[in-house]
Amino acid sequence: MFHSTEGNVMSSVLDDAAAGQGVEPHFQRVVSLPDETVVGYEALARWPGLRDVGPLDVFARARVNGTLDALDHHCVGSAAQAAMRGGATSGMLLLINVEPTTAALDPGAAAKVTAAAEECHLVFELTERELLTNPSALLRKVAALRAAGYSIALDDIGVHSDSLALLDLVAPDILKLDMQLVQNQPNRLQARTIAAVIAHHERTGATILAEGIETDEHLEQALAYGATLGQGYRFGHPGDLLVPPQGSYRPAHTAQSPLPARASAFDLAAGGLTTRAVRKPTVLQLSRHIEHLAAVADSPPIVLAAVQEAKYFTGLTVDVYLGLAERSPLVAVLGGGASRAPCPGVKWVSLDAGDPLLAEWGVVVLGPDMAAGLLARERPGAGLSPDGEKRFDMVMTFDRARVTTAARCMLDRFPDRSEPN
Repeated sequence: MFHSTEGNVMSSVLDDAAAGQGVEPHFQRVVSLPDETVVGYEALARWPGLRDVGPLDVFARARVNGTLDALDHHCVGSAAQAAMRGGATSGMLLLINVEPTTAALDPGAAAKVTAAAEECHLVFELTERELLTNPSALLRKVAALRAAGYSIALDDIGVHSDSLALLDLVAPDILKLDMQLVQNQPNRLQARTIAAVIAHHERTGATILAEGIETDEHLEQALAYGATLGQGYRFGHPGDLLVPPQGSYRPAHTAQSPLPARASAFDLAAGGLTTRAVRKPTVLQLSRHIEHLAAVADSPPIVLAAVQEAKYFTGLTVDVYLGLAERSPLVAVLGGGASRAPCPGVKWVSLDAGDPLLAEWGVVVLGPDMAAGLLARERPGAGLSPDGEKRFDMVMTFDRARVTTAARCMLDRFPDRSEPN
């Protein structure tokens, strides 16, 4: 009886926390490297009144209770307001954590954020939780934040494969290395992560920030990875924002053009390229090649396919995608004529009547080690050719920017609240 009562009390306390009660923003210093000058702060949501319960537990309960949006907005608004009441200085870097797929900020939180952005260089930091459970909502959120002038950071890179697979799609301005990468000599998997981060930095100019720096050895490791910003107990523990930054830092801003609604993946990928007229068997065999590249990639990529109609997603094709789904963070097939995934682990996205993708066949593979795409569009009336065989206009591309755009186009078709299969 005692244990039951104690459990009920704990559950009630956790429910209150998940509704935003008792949260206090704590601020952790962000320093420039190697000179260790304080250039800003990251705001962290903390519940000092809770024992043996961390922020992850609170956010998990909010997700179950259906209060995640409200909790996220409350934490964001509280962080922005507390920074302004503390020692914030003009031009300082202010990182605020935000859930990847919550709704647009409510008016109260938005007003506090706007006020903070007038003083600080505001960066919204996407937490690692559920990055690919709702990719269309994630990308729309990133686009909206960018349109409002805010920068984007991707948190805890190295913890989950999702973050690596999303680098090109999210195009973060700041890449945050998880502390496990900084505090240890890298094993093979960690070396793969570091290589992917360095490659993305080289392509885009994104800033590398190393978390968990506590010792000289950790600092040495962070610098070896190309970090120009750092966080960790070496520079102070989280608490009130009492020490004004001595410097400022503005990361390079990544621009991503918005895509037109219901765009054609073929048109987006093929612009400026020579198209080739091919028969459907050629399209299928070249698709198999792209799928094979995904299957053997060292870092598992995202795999997206447009197959026109569900009736074409059968037999060997299903077997191939079942295999891909065993290792890739996201495997999805888009087409008409079905309402749910035809095989476990593969997301099925139903296309509406009139969607231009219904006339297209495409396979897009995007990951840290590779970018490849085959995009084809059926020629009108091709089935009336003398041999009765369908013909397509086709491009094959390994250009990362084109492949990323085609992937964004396909992901835009995902429902806002997709459920895992």
